[in-house]
Amino acid sequence: MQKLIILGLLLPLFTVAQTPKPLQSSLEVYPDSTWERMINPGDYGWNNTKFKQLRGFIIDSTHTTGMVVIQSGKVLFEYGDVQELSYLASCRKSILSMLYGPFVANDKIKLNTTIEQLGLDDVGGLLPIEKKATINDLLTARSGVYHAASNEGDASAMAPKRGSVTPGSFWLYNNWDFNIAGYILEQQTGKSIYELIDSILANPLQMQDWRIEAQRKTGDTTKSKYKAYHIWFSTRDMARLGYLMLRNGKWKDQQVLPASWIKTTTSIVTTNKEAGQNKTAYFHFGYGYLWWIWDAPYNKGAYEGAYSATGAFGQFITVLPKLDLVIAHKTKYEYERQVSTELYLKILDKLLAARDAEFGGF
Repeated sequence: MQKLIILGLLLPLFTVAQTPKPLQSSLEVYPDSTWERMINPGDYGWNNTKFKQLRGFIIDSTHTTGMVVIQSGKVLFEYGDVQELSYLASCRKSILSMLYGPFVANDKIKLNTTIEQLGLDDVGGLLPIEKKATINDLLTARSGVYHAASNEGDASAMAPKRGSVTPGSFWLYNNWDFNIAGYILEQQTGKSIYELIDSILANPLQMQDWRIEAQRKTGDTTKSKYKAYHIWFSTRDMARLGYLMLRNGKWKDQQVLPASWIKTTTSIVTTNKEAGQNKTAYFHFGYGYLWWIWDAPYNKGAYEGAYSATGAFGQFITVLPKLDLVIAHKTKYEYERQVSTELYLKILDKLLAARDAEFGGF
């Protein structure tokens, strides 16, 4: 009988020992000048052995140069040089969407304003129907304007004939939309995109590596007068952007970006099915306001509510609200190597495989 009583007293202790710490405490954790690290990820329901396997896969099978995984405000996993600045490619577009938030919220920028109302044109002129495109159309890649962009790296080669599409009715990943959207933000605020990143994002988020002098625009202005606003970031500062998004625009006691805008910009506007019709979209994703959104049938389990910023050569910021998780991934462009979206998704799958099944693994 005494043995049974002792066993009964010990059973609750065994149960407690196997219960992971919560993903998110009532007091949200934010980094100061540096990120806090998880001492033992196993305490939070992660398998340390599988993390070693993930690291081995990254080393042996990818060209990843930097990766940071943030769990509930702390560094869960880190690989490579996470502080060097390198080219973000098209992740710049998702950052632009973030910058629009405060000005849409305070009504300084009205999304239904047309190109015509802004008095904008381009090399060789825009067609009357193209000038009816709104800022909203530009931010969702649905402008119907198929004027040449000043830089390459989009799906414009697959664009319909100019003037054949009503603005707002057709999705096409088109750098002209993104570049003029950047120009409009600068025009309406009186500040450069880099100054806005500095004041709206870098300073409040206490970014460790941001350097405004390292940023520059490029583009062939004989094709279009709207240059591409290229951005250079470190991996660990990319993680801060993702964590701000995960926290619905809040950073410590400051609402840096409107929560309503975070919801808008990461909501589906163009479904995965529609985006894939012209074979220019990343598989798994639909499209919101310059963010790629995990869409059906892939928005299940850990990917429910997930979204990503993506860029050529292997630049990614992925937010997984279901796990209170942010992944920042880099492949340095200067090395002339890349990590494809398909390979990045394999990295994510191996990361999620490190989540112990007994603790709600995916």
